[in-house]
Amino acid sequence: MQTSLGFVAPGYENVLALFESLLEEDSRYSAQLAAYHHGVPVVRLTGGPDMTADTLTGAYSCSKGVAAMVIALLVQDGVLDLDKAVAHYWPEFATHGKDKLLVREALSHQAGLLGVEGGFAIDELTTARAAARLAAAAPAWEPGRQFGYHALTIGILMEELCRRTTGEALQEVYERRIRKPQEVDFFLGLPEDLDSRYRDVLYEEEPNQPWVDPLSLEGLNSNAPVSSIMELPNIRSVRAAGMSAAGGVGSADGLARLYAASTTGVQGIEPFLTTDTITAMTREQVWGLDRSSGLDNAFAVVFMKPHPSRNFGSHRAFGHEGANAALGFADPSYGLSFGYIPRRAEEGRTPGRAHRLAAAVRRSTAGLS
Repeated sequence: MQTSLGFVAPGYENVLALFESLLEEDSRYSAQLAAYHHGVPVVRLTGGPDMTADTLTGAYSCSKGVAAMVIALLVQDGVLDLDKAVAHYWPEFATHGKDKLLVREALSHQAGLLGVEGGFAIDELTTARAAARLAAAAPAWEPGRQFGYHALTIGILMEELCRRTTGEALQEVYERRIRKPQEVDFFLGLPEDLDSRYRDVLYEEEPNQPWVDPLSLEGLNSNAPVSSIMELPNIRSVRAAGMSAAGGVGSADGLARLYAASTTGVQGIEPFLTTDTITAMTREQVWGLDRSSGLDNAFAVVFMKPHPSRNFGSHRAFGHEGANAALGFADPSYGLSFGYIPRRAEEGRTPGRAHRLAAAVRRSTAGLS
């Protein structure tokens, strides 16, 4: 069914109706939505002010799920073993009791490395210099015994493990082995010649936000030219560097196509990850109280997992949300992949609309089976 908003396949009309209702409820709302079923596009919708199907914008921590596809390839290639210590690949990491921390533990937010004293400068976040500072840092808790969301540092961990095992930057591996061959419209490092497609994420500082202590381990140093992490993808140098924790930019179709390409394959092409690799990467590692947020959370290796307050899919689903309430995931139970990116950060910065749209997509798919 073709509309001015895009198209939905037969059986997905309820998704279109919900998306239209969201646009009607809020004149400022604009977003892209995409879904694939067994590698075939079934939903591609775009609506709202200054948002087109060709728009690229920030997706914040959705970037973690994108970068995790590179980690999955390294596991599949046999060059990275989730059950070896991080220090096996990165000897300098074996300080302050971190010598026995496993790769799977580090990449499921159990390292206790929320940041470094003095914070990171923005221009060092994708460099070996940041990795060296993190390796020398003392963890906030005994590694492997608790978990807490590593908002920026999990990207540094992924990037250094990639450098140590391949000699390449994670962003280079992603571009060469995943983005280009799979024609994915999502970038970890946006080329300058595509910057004209980029539109700033719009956001409002929320009232009654707690004071951000400049001496805390929140991630960025007090000299960073940002007052909020929400500014990051709107800075050209950040989106050009493509920091794997929060610097990716793209389209909703790019997110959905990536997850489809990894799990079901796209339009007849074999998936680039095997079933065994997907199982190894997406099995839940931690669940419960997140020491960073104080809220319930659940993680596989890098990927977020559904739980009662993040009900985006079945128990087999895996993906990641972003600070503007973007969401990308695959759900092997349904053969689905999903991408959602709003132009304006949503209230509370939690993907309530995305969860509603994901449920509508699943409902339609279940009705067709």
